[in-house]
Amino acid sequence: MKGFLVIAICFVTALSGCGIYSFTGGQFSGAKTFSVDYFKPQTAMATPLYAQRFTESLKDLLLAQSPLKLAERKGELTFSGTIVDYRTAPVAVQSGAAETASLNRLTITVKVSYVNSLEPDLSFEKTFSKFADFDANQDLFSIEESLWSLINEQLTQEIYNASVGNW
Repeated sequence: MKGFLVIAICFVTALSGCGIYSFTGGQFSGAKTFSVDYFKPQTAMATPLYAQRFTESLKDLLLAQSPLKLAERKGELTFSGTIVDYRTAPVAVQSGAAETASLNRLTITVKVSYVNSLEPDLSFEKTFSKFADFDANQDLFSIEESLWSLINEQLTQEIYNASVGNW
């Protein structure tokens, strides 16, 4: 039993110490740093404030879920891109004398360029889109920031999974 425990400890130490695999769920190709460029809005509806919040959300997720350190520029793993769509649309209609929406949906789409300088074949350019529904009686501007949080959580996790999450 002691022999098995020693072997298991050595195996776990070797895997986590090599810098390639992390038990937080990522494959980092031996990288130690990442950088995230400001995601510019390319649609009039996406404000610079939202763009800044999205950019910071991606940095925060990478810092929280990986052993990587943030580099201001030219990290070994680099994320950049644009916000290509930001729109609201009705998704549930109430019937009655005048059909009105009972739910609206805010959809945000980002185009991401991920560059892995250590393993270039893992680099990609992809589009990610997520949404959140809200009551049509609510004013979008009064709940917009809470919707941003929900959408950014989903978007950043999907970007993480596609890049270093090895999904």
